[in-house]
Amino acid sequence: MENFRFHVTTDIRFGKNRLDELPEALGAFGKRVLLVYGGGSIKKNGLYDEVTSRLKEASFEVFDLSGVEPNPRVETVQRGIDSCRENKVEVILAVGGGSTIDCSKAIAAGFYSEKTPWDLVLERKGYKGPALPIITILTLAATGSEMNAGAVISNMHTNQKLGMGGPSMLPKVSFLDPENTFTVPKIQTAAGSADILSHLFENYFDLTPGTDVQDGIAEGLMKSVIKNCPIALQTPDDYDARANLMWASSLALNGLTGSGKNGAWSCHAMEHELSAFYDITHGIGLAILTPRWMLHVLNEETAPKFARFANEVWGITETVPELAARMAIQKTYDFFQSCGIPMTLPEVGITDDSKFEEMAKQAVAHSVISTKAFVPLHEEDVVAIYQASMKKSNFL
Repeated sequence: MENFRFHVTTDIRFGKNRLDELPEALGAFGKRVLLVYGGGSIKKNGLYDEVTSRLKEASFEVFDLSGVEPNPRVETVQRGIDSCRENKVEVILAVGGGSTIDCSKAIAAGFYSEKTPWDLVLERKGYKGPALPIITILTLAATGSEMNAGAVISNMHTNQKLGMGGPSMLPKVSFLDPENTFTVPKIQTAAGSADILSHLFENYFDLTPGTDVQDGIAEGLMKSVIKNCPIALQTPDDYDARANLMWASSLALNGLTGSGKNGAWSCHAMEHELSAFYDITHGIGLAILTPRWMLHVLNEETAPKFARFANEVWGITETVPELAARMAIQKTYDFFQSCGIPMTLPEVGITDDSKFEEMAKQAVAHSVISTKAFVPLHEEDVVAIYQASMKKSNFL
């Protein structure tokens, strides 16, 4: 296990009927609030009225920033920065899923910076400056952004989708009420669950020795998602299923399963290019790529880790490591498919491979997958994984 620092100070308010605490949580940072949200679902389900009425009663001044995209755009970040400066905002309230929270983080940092928002993004994980305080009300279990300091922002003019972050961008307080996810459409629930699993996979499949604690936690979280996603799809208002997915989302990417490991995330680097070029749903792109990546990197050295995954997560008892690994990869593919996720690129509108080489070049250039990944990936490897994702697959 490598040296690490684990310092996650987000105040989590988990459970039903916690919004009475919202004025107190916000009031610790100021009375002038930028309310950030997406396409309007929080107005349809009544959450917007519930939040704004509480803030009005407590004499907060609220300024809306609506329309945050599923892959939040750098232009929307700039709109938020402009609004914060114009209205002398003191605290940001992000109500939504990971995209809304990610956009809010970039706004919070950009408020204090003389750099353009995209220049801040290009600093990647190296932002050291201050940020406006952020409070979140989570409405989708997926990215874990409610309990980490990272954000992913898209620039559609340059076909780039890049991660950024810094310590000051960690949310101060996050309200996690599973009931706020009851009305999430099935495909978003499934895509969010795929995103959670991908975060766990990216940290789990790593060559760092001596990480039994991290791997055991990851396996437990994987099994929880695999158990509860189908329940939530079948019975959207099953509180316990939604609660387990929501908490798994936060724990999957707050550093708990990745600290002490030294590697690179492979599928996210490749999927960010799919989203940047084609604007597809992140979790769906990850579900499509992941089994193909697993098969591509399966070899004599990696087979034992995949065999452990087969046994501990899927209950597969096969003792031949490579066969157990293939069975686990097939189980992973079948699970995503059973959740209603399209499992080929043509099903999400990507019908030709003309951009694959350019995408592969950027995936390698914007990450360290060619040097630090579970199995190093070069441009030709990435193209091969994209090509394999064009058709239905059998892994046995």
